[in-house]
Amino acid sequence: MIKEFAAGTTILVDKPLEWTSFDVVNKLRWHLRKRLGVKKLKVGHAGTLDPLATGLLVICIGKHTKLIEGLMGGEKTYTGTFLVGKTTPSYDLESEYDQEFDTNHITPELIEEIRLSFIGEQDQIPPIFSAKKINGKRAYESARAGEEVVMKPNKIEISKFTVDDSDFPRVKFELSCSKGTYIRAVASDFGKKLNSGATLIELRRTASGSASIENSKSVEDWIEFIEASPL
Repeated sequence: MIKEFAAGTTILVDKPLEWTSFDVVNKLRWHLRKRLGVKKLKVGHAGTLDPLATGLLVICIGKHTKLIEGLMGGEKTYTGTFLVGKTTPSYDLESEYDQEFDTNHITPELIEEIRLSFIGEQDQIPPIFSAKKINGKRAYESARAGEEVVMKPNKIEISKFTVDDSDFPRVKFELSCSKGTYIRAVASDFGKKLNSGATLIELRRTASGSASIENSKSVEDWIEFIEASPL
């Protein structure tokens, strides 16, 4: 059974906090190779999650790695929290807070106006602390080296964006978006449009294409499945 599983399948993993997407791939690949007694096995993921994000990671194994490109193009849904009034260079908690902004002028009506402005197609400038390549070099490498980084805008689309400001300055949200959307950049732009600042302090992916977090398993559960399944 596990041989058929490794030959070609797609599984859904609930990525834990502080793991990279490649940590998940490497962990599962190691256990599969050990179980099968093979040196090589193709395993990949269909869409990176930052270490500080949790949630749905689509993992393709064996022949299914050929499907990765197609799977990455699907719409993705996230839930999370913005903290309004503070910013960091990375737009999330990967770096320390560096600026504070006034929030006294922000009303529920203003938040609703700004929320609506994000719906639809738009240009988004990716964070400089991102893996996007500029002149063959990752943007975050240049940024950490203190070099000037000029990011070009990407065309993205946000089809759904709901917010809950009942715990302001923390603003909870749910957002559905196209491939290539940086939620950290949404947080930063949200703060700027409020004439303030904002940081992404929590992020969870709940859907990718037709795949849902409800059908996922933890890394530990998948390892248990691999080790308990007959060859």
